[in-house]
Amino acid sequence: MVGQRKGVKLKQKISRALGPAGVFFRGFVEHPVMVGSIIPSSRYTIRKMLDRVKWDECKVFVEYGPGVGTFCQPVLDRLPRDGELIVIDTNPLFIDFLKRTITDSRFRPVLGSAENVEEIVKACGHDHADYVLSGLPFSTLPEGVAPAIAAATYRVIRSGGAFLTYQFSTVARDYTAKHFERVDKGFEWKNVPPCVLAWGWKD
Repeated sequence: MVGQRKGVKLKQKISRALGPAGVFFRGFVEHPVMVGSIIPSSRYTIRKMLDRVKWDECKVFVEYGPGVGTFCQPVLDRLPRDGELIVIDTNPLFIDFLKRTITDSRFRPVLGSAENVEEIVKACGHDHADYVLSGLPFSTLPEGVAPAIAAATYRVIRSGGAFLTYQFSTVARDYTAKHFERVDKGFEWKNVPPCVLAWGWKD
């Protein structure tokens, strides 16, 4: 028990010393299946993913697996003043970090599962989401979770909205294609590792 407490305290010290990078690394070490990468996305990936969003038509933007908020501030910088960014993560370490570091009134961090996105969006006072972004590692999620997330995401997004995914394989894109009428494909080399991009449009 004493050894465990010392281990936890050491991880906390490392996280504080390294800032967001330390928190992200700790999250990966503790939950590698859910985080999927040891390095946050590059600015090139962020820009390419968000460039296709029609921001003047976006009031509710949802992100699955925000980690330490790599996408959060870029989204908030583009989001209208009356918009809201809802981020959903199963890792309390990330949610607590985001609550401490992002004070924007449009920001809503939620501890929960993306499978429950419909209930979460309703609990936040909305009927639907305009766009949903996901960096979740669909290829390593527990059995049945990935298809459930893809189906729930399609239901929660309004007509004309989109499901944006970035991953290191085509799995998320393949699940997106099973529900969304049109899927635009992309790839970003300037990321570690390079990643597959997809935009699933609900026509």
